[in-house]
Amino acid sequence: MEKALWYLLTATRGGANRARIIDALTERPQNANELADELDVGYKTIRHHMEQLEEHDIVESGEESYAKLYFLTDRFDKYRETFEDITEQMDT
Repeated sequence: MEKALWYLLTATRGGANRARIIDALTERPQNANELADELDVGYKTIRHHMEQLEEHDIVESGEESYAKLYFLTDRFDKYRETFEDITEQMDT
């Protein structure tokens, strides 16, 4: 998971948006439309990032296919400190 976080947040162009998505989901579960509105990012862009985050077991979605909610995984919570360390370095 640590390597996945470094890759997703620093080695790709969408790292800053992915960090913002994770921060938003820390506050409460949201669907892609809510994230797009809150972060002022296009819906398709959010969907792309959510696919990447799901693939690396950082987020998971609820059962609904329409307006499904996204949650941070329990596995991610174990690496939250790593996430915080990475985002601190991104800000400098």
